[in-house]
Amino acid sequence: MPIPVSAYFGGKASLSKMKVTLSALDTFESSFTPLVVIELAQDVKEETKEWLKNRIITKKKDGGAQLLFRPLLNKYEKETLENQNLYLVGASKIRLLLGAEAVGLVKECNDNTMRAFTYGTRHNFKGFDDDNDDFLTMAERQFIIKHELENLRARDEKMIPGYPQAKLYPGKSLLRRLLTSGIVIQVFPLHDNEALKKLEDSWYTRFALKYQPIDSIRGYFGETIALYFGFLEYFTFALIPMAVIGLPYYMFAWEDYDKYVIFASFNLIWSTVILEVWKRGCASMTYRWGTLVMKRQFEEPRPGFHGVLGINLVTGREEPLYPSYKRQLRIYLVSLPFVCLCLYFSLYVMMIYFDMEAWALDLYEDSGSEWTSVLLYVPSIIYAIVIEIMNRLYRYAAEFLTSWENHRLESAYQNHLILKVLVSLATLLITSQILNQIVESLFPYWLQRKHHVQVKRKVQALKEDIDATLYEQVVLEKQMGTYLGTFDDYLELFLQFGYVSLFSCVYPLAAAFAVLNNFTEVNSDALKMCRVFKRPFSEPSASIGVWQLAFETMSVISVVTNCALIGMSPQVNALFPESKVDLILIVVAAEHALLALKFILAFAIADKPRHIQMKLAKLEFESLEALKQQQMQLVAENLKEESREGEKEKAT
Repeated sequence: MPIPVSAYFGGKASLSKMKVTLSALDTFESSFTPLVVIELAQDVKEETKEWLKNRIITKKKDGGAQLLFRPLLNKYEKETLENQNLYLVGASKIRLLLGAEAVGLVKECNDNTMRAFTYGTRHNFKGFDDDNDDFLTMAERQFIIKHELENLRARDEKMIPGYPQAKLYPGKSLLRRLLTSGIVIQVFPLHDNEALKKLEDSWYTRFALKYQPIDSIRGYFGETIALYFGFLEYFTFALIPMAVIGLPYYMFAWEDYDKYVIFASFNLIWSTVILEVWKRGCASMTYRWGTLVMKRQFEEPRPGFHGVLGINLVTGREEPLYPSYKRQLRIYLVSLPFVCLCLYFSLYVMMIYFDMEAWALDLYEDSGSEWTSVLLYVPSIIYAIVIEIMNRLYRYAAEFLTSWENHRLESAYQNHLILKVLVSLATLLITSQILNQIVESLFPYWLQRKHHVQVKRKVQALKEDIDATLYEQVVLEKQMGTYLGTFDDYLELFLQFGYVSLFSCVYPLAAAFAVLNNFTEVNSDALKMCRVFKRPFSEPSASIGVWQLAFETMSVISVVTNCALIGMSPQVNALFPESKVDLILIVVAAEHALLALKFILAFAIADKPRHIQMKLAKLEFESLEALKQQQMQLVAENLKEESREGEKEKAT
């Protein structure tokens, strides 16, 4: 039997229920399932700890997070001296369910539709039971706690108690201020050892050519990381046709102009089709996960966002407000000129490298000695070192500028950061990818294993007084590296796509080498996520974000590049021995025709499958119908009230 539409929309009634239920929560439980760890600095003052504790456990209506909070305890419930600055954060079941409604989590209903979860209609959702604690995954629960901690904002406080130099103003994120002041060292979610072991067994412990357990990855790490691994898998399989065609082309048809044009044309169609097909598959996945229909326009401000505390006119919530024109002035008057200046400087350094290389080549041709042959490699070595230093400095500056621009949403912050960093891609080398894969995966894993042995020895000495399992887990995980996001991982795939789409015509083996690299990349990245880095917080996502635009832009650039390569080939030049103008006109015409073909293909292939479009349209229609019913109820109530008042006046 279908569920009435009105059952999913509680209106004012559900809000009043939330307030009543929320005020009844017990935030002083001494025993709970720890989900998140907060590590404070060693010398934090007691009044600061007490203030932080009170802000975390205080009720929502009083400006707190209303979460559960306690230090890491021994079995006698006494704080150990070594761990007095490690605190565990959790939440009651009701608090987590109300938090799921607040962040807009979407769950599957009993009628197989995907709808935003509301506490008042919780029994209408598939898998929900009052006695079942598995309705929300551990990743979702940790995301809710992170959301509540990040949205603890200053009210009347002028400073952090005990630290007069750490100034506060209304609307400032308390957690961010504590982190920048060095009072809080780090905040991280705990691993679920049992779930992690199951995930590892199905993911990378046994090397086999099989699909990744994307749904399990999403359940453990969240949608953002699951989408990366899904795209990595899809992109690797999408490269196989280019690799299969490239191998015989490289071996037998290197100088054949006709096959060269055919290969270039296939390359251009391939780069368009794979991106459009990915969008369809991505839409199907994210609809199943619920993130495709999440209302991201009501996303909470990022912790770094600051401004005057006020009321959001759309949501009615209290949050910092910052004028958009100020952000635009910062972007166009400071960030954009800085990026252009850095781009010019990188090109200038590249020209110096070419001059050095020409100088070394001339010197070798003049003398022909052994030491001058060694000198031929010096410009490349110097250039690689300089570029690596420049990239690191530029990355730091890009992050600083993007943060200074004061973007309200985390998605906007990431988009502007990616756009800034992409302009320096021409200076990255394939060798740096190989080195990064070793440094970021194998070496940290060796250090982590070594540290794990040391922690076990410490635990043995303290075994009588401490909950060894929890102690070992917390101490081990707090020493692990922090995963900084999917930026570098997508960047590597973006470079591969650039090499294949831009230069596979002149180097057909690019796709084959990319496929070989990615088969090992899957396992090394999986190992990195599970055993090298701390567990990252889950982040809901409906797509790969601005990277989709970056890949599509690269595919457009590839049209121009491939047409230019064809135009510069000796075979084509031989057809126009006298007039180069005709050659240029023909190449430009071919380029426009191929661009038109790309846009026709992109338009013809729908971004979302038909069945997903129908489900989204149906959901939107039902939402509008529910809104009409609410409005009609309000009108009816107003008419009744007016009628009662009229009867009272007549009686008077």
